[in-house]
Amino acid sequence: MRLRGARVGFGAAGIAAAALLAAGCGTGGLARGQADQTSGQKLFTQNCASCHTLAAANAHGTVGPSLDAAFAADRQQGYQQSSIENVVLDQIRLGSGPVQGGGGPGSAAKTTEEPTMPANLVTGQDAVNVAAYVASVAGQNGAEAKPPSQLGTDGKTIFSAECGSCHTLKAAGTTGTVGPNLDQLKPAFPIAQHQVEHGGGVMPAFKGTLTQAQIDAVAHYVADNAGK
Repeated sequence: MRLRGARVGFGAAGIAAAALLAAGCGTGGLARGQADQTSGQKLFTQNCASCHTLAAANAHGTVGPSLDAAFAADRQQGYQQSSIENVVLDQIRLGSGPVQGGGGPGSAAKTTEEPTMPANLVTGQDAVNVAAYVASVAGQNGAEAKPPSQLGTDGKTIFSAECGSCHTLKAAGTTGTVGPNLDQLKPAFPIAQHQVEHGGGVMPAFKGTLTQAQIDAVAHYVADNAGK
């Protein structure tokens, strides 16, 4: 995440903190009430995407840790989404202090400071919304989600990697709720193509990230399969 251009890093909280969170430990208690994941996605894109990798948000930042990698193993181990949400929320509230590095065996001790993530980059309900969004999508495709350049031109593969966590499409087996339900929307190819290229609302534009052949392939896939 970033604040006023500062380089920052997301501290690797890990799900091991969930036990403390379940006991109400942390900086502000557990997340309560209804979260707005659509708002959370928009806030993530504005404040966090430049520093973190999160495939669902089309974010490929390398300043801080990959959020997909951070939570993929936790999903495989069956941790509840609510636990992940509270870990993320507590990290947003706490930020990350300097990371101390030491020298190797037999060498003089060394101290290095890595970039830090400021505490309370977003606050209140905004923080809850971001945490809920990240928890709903992080690690869904595993720790090593393929970069767009390696996805090829199979529309279903591209959709599953880049779109499925936000959209419902029965043919792809996805049930995302951040974006519109494509089975209900049933967009024609030109509409789907334009949306993928230019984005809209909280959806990022994929023009320049996906090749034109990839954009056409995923738009054809959606147009041919929505509502079936």
